[in-house]
Parts: sequence; C-alpha cells; structure tokens
Amino acid sequence: MEKGINLFCYGDEKTLDINGQIELMKENGFDRTFFLGDSPLLTDNLVDKVKRSGIVFDTLHAPFDGINEMWKEGADGDKMLERLIKTVSRCSGYEIPVAVVHLSSGRPAPVISDIGNYRFSKLMEYAEKQNVTIAFENQRFVANIASVLEQHSAAGFCWDVGHEGCFTKGRRYMPLFGERLSAVHIHDNHHVQDEDEHLLPYDGVTDFDYVAKTLADYDFGGTLMLEVFRSESKRYDDSSAEEYYRRAGDASKKLDTAVTKYKQSI
Repeated sequence: MEKGINLFCYGDEKTLDINGQIELMKENGFDRTFFLGDSPLLTDNLVDKVKRSGIVFDTLHAPFDGINEMWKEGADGDKMLERLIKTVSRCSGYEIPVAVVHLSSGRPAPVISDIGNYRFSKLMEYAEKQNVTIAFENQRFVANIASVLEQHSAAGFCWDVGHEGCFTKGRRYMPLFGERLSAVHIHDNHHVQDEDEHLLPYDGVTDFDYVAKTLADYDFGGTLMLEVFRSESKRYDDSSAEEYYRRAGDASKKLDTAVTKYKQSI
C-alpha cells in the first residue's frame, strides 16, 4: 500500500523546511502527503515543489476551527462555509481528489439544524461540480456524521483511528461507515478522554492489529496516511528530525505488513 505522512509533522518551517521534509519523507518510504487547506503555507510554490519531488497530495484537510458555526444561524456560519468551499476549490486547482471535513468540534455537539443541513448541502453541491470527494471524519459524535452521510450518497468517510481511541472509547465507526471509506488518518494515543496526542503508531495503546484487520476486511486500497504531530506530546522532545521520520517510516511499514497479511488470509 502507499504510505503517507502530513506536512510539517515535525515542526514549523523554521524547525524543518519543506526541502528537509521532502528528503526525509522519501528516505523513509513516504510518497503521499496532505496539509491544512487554508494554511498560509499552502502556496503554489510549496505544492509544485512537493509534486516535482514525486510526492502526491492525497487530500487537503479543511479548516475546523469554528466548524460548529455551520449549524447555527448567522454570518459566522456563512463565513465558515466559504472557508470550506475555498478548501474544495484548492483541491480542484491542485488536482487533489479528497477534502477531509469535520462536522463538529468539542463538547457539546451543536444541534443538527436545517441551516446546517443547508450549508453542508451547498458544500456537497460545489464539491461534486469540482469532482472532489468530501470525506467526513469521525470526531466525538455519531449523530451528525450519520445524518450527513445518509443525506449525501456522494460523501465519503475518513476513519480517524486516533480519534476513535481518545474521543469515543469503545465505539467502532467502521462497522457503521466503512463502506464509504475514502481516507484514513492514522495516529496513536493513550485513550485518555479528549487527549488527542497524535503519537506515531505503536507508541500508545491503540490496537493496531485490529486496525490492520479492519482495513483488510474492508479491502482498503488507499493510502496509509499518518496524521502525527511531534508538538502534541513531550515524548519526542529529544528526537531529531531524522529519528522521528525513521520511526514514522518503520511504524508505517509495520502496519502495511499487517494489513497485507490479513488481506492474504481472506
């Protein structure tokens, strides 16, 4: 399977510039990536440099700060819709096939509302015209993602393995939405409620044997995409960039081997 890792996982551009990231990604078996869709660092020059290196953008991650406003009346919700549409537009312009979108943030969840359904319908309409798939990502609640996926047959699902551990312990999302799987976000944590550590796989307590078997059972053929951030934990404070990417690459290869093993046994 293809293996990926998000840009700027080790730190900001002063910590490790894009040229250094590209070099370490390629050295450690990563040929896919993604980035935040409204980041000021996402420029034509950055995208061109990444693509020319042979690394492919699988997705862009839509902004999620303020996402709860989508469900509320008022100008803030309209502005949030504009930001999501901008991410889809960037996907289209950069020939990136998938935009990953949250449906809520924090607790409590915003109430599912007519205005929210209307705005997400407008987002879906625009994405379909641009030939971009919207993959809605599991967060803390089932109702909003179930509602939107039920309403929009063209919508996909992004399975965030880490969120399942620290946001909704004991709840499995793939049996609910796995048939719509369009992307995965792979990271680890210690399953402490709401502590989203974004550790490298196998550095927390997530059952990655279950993850591998599940991906095999649903015949996932996309990218094993790590969504990891050194800054979210003190665990890697003493790790050099070379060591961090090496460990990320080793973990990705280990998971790939496990998925392949399960696929062969089916």
